[in-house]
Amino acid sequence: MPNTLIVNARLVNEGKEFFGDLRIANGRIAQIGTGLVAHIEERVIDAAGRRVLPGMIDDQVHFREPGLEHKGDMATESAAAVAGGLTTFMDMPNTSPPTLDAAALEDKYRRAAGRAWGNHGFYMGASNDNLEAIRSLDPKTAPGVKVFMGASTGNMLVDNPETLDGIFRDVPTPIITHCEDTPMIEAKLAEYRARYGDDIPAECHPDIRSREACFKSTELAISLARRHGTRLHVLHISTADELALFSAGPIQGKKITAETCIHYLRFDRTDYARLGHLIKCNPAIKEASDREALIRALAEDVIDVLATDHAPHTLEEKSKPYTQAPSGLPLVQYALVAALELVREGRLTNAQVVHKLAHAPAMLFDVKERGFLREGYWADLVLIDDVPMTVQREDVLSKCGWSPFEGTTFHSRIASTWVNGQLAWDGRMLVGLPNGQRLQFDR
Repeated sequence: MPNTLIVNARLVNEGKEFFGDLRIANGRIAQIGTGLVAHIEERVIDAAGRRVLPGMIDDQVHFREPGLEHKGDMATESAAAVAGGLTTFMDMPNTSPPTLDAAALEDKYRRAAGRAWGNHGFYMGASNDNLEAIRSLDPKTAPGVKVFMGASTGNMLVDNPETLDGIFRDVPTPIITHCEDTPMIEAKLAEYRARYGDDIPAECHPDIRSREACFKSTELAISLARRHGTRLHVLHISTADELALFSAGPIQGKKITAETCIHYLRFDRTDYARLGHLIKCNPAIKEASDREALIRALAEDVIDVLATDHAPHTLEEKSKPYTQAPSGLPLVQYALVAALELVREGRLTNAQVVHKLAHAPAMLFDVKERGFLREGYWADLVLIDDVPMTVQREDVLSKCGWSPFEGTTFHSRIASTWVNGQLAWDGRMLVGLPNGQRLQFDR
């Protein structure tokens, strides 16, 4: 493809918004300035004052490959991601088989090569019996090690205290954790099952996967990290209670950081009556007061990263009774525009959204030359068009074919997405061929 010059853009980067031009050459941001003159055969795009952002870096997705491809795969889910302005993803290890050693990790990179529309990194998983594989992990091959300190798929619940201590002591990368206390959840589930059988009402989900279970497990993870000086990132914070465990301030000065996800900012308990199992996820979506506290925590830099936890399931699976309906929702295609609604509502600034979705995950995981509008960095860019758009099922690109946002009108849409300097989404359809690269970690 020809090199590209974007002119008259409102660039949002590193805490600032400013009007300027941006030149893409050889896959990278070659120049940022004003009054840039187009070169011969250079494609010129007039942004006409629209926002240009660095592409979203999502530190938590489940693209389901290998083993669960009927729900989604590298190609379909990354296509939905770039349509949503998400240019880099970090995929979870609870696949089938789980990613518990270097061979399984490399298998996922091979699967993504030439098929993933976005740039990609894959987490190593932890189990009760793969501590040696974690110790020998090359830190340049994975963004981090994922520890499920709560029930998960297959052999990935780590509940052996000695193993947990060893992982936090010896891990060569950041640890990321799913924090829910399994015994507390199982006790509550038994209680509700005795009352309702298998068909427990969806609105009971936040009572079964309770705030107390979240707090207890998060507190344990933080205590282990402090004991060993581990770089810890706690995923999908869902309660106001847990916020007291984290500190406000710039991400650069923290060894313990927190993430929340877009669905915790747009839904609350009242939405179960309308959406049922479509918003069943782990940890559970909880109260409106939790939602408000999480938004404030983002603005105040108590929560450092905003992600999706994209986890597609088929509608058939979601229609089953509570005890059989799986947890997780597809979110990558509409996460960025949903986050930008918080700007329109006066809750966050454009710069804060860009920081939480791009800058912070790039810094946290030492991602090389991505996540910022900087000369010399890879040109992973998003052009935002402030035109209302209503989510419709026929527009969903995820293989599962549905979105919890169906019927929602957002006040902006993704006009263009570039991945490594190549146009991947033109506002209507995918363009060209998958161009995602394996992430490099500057460690």
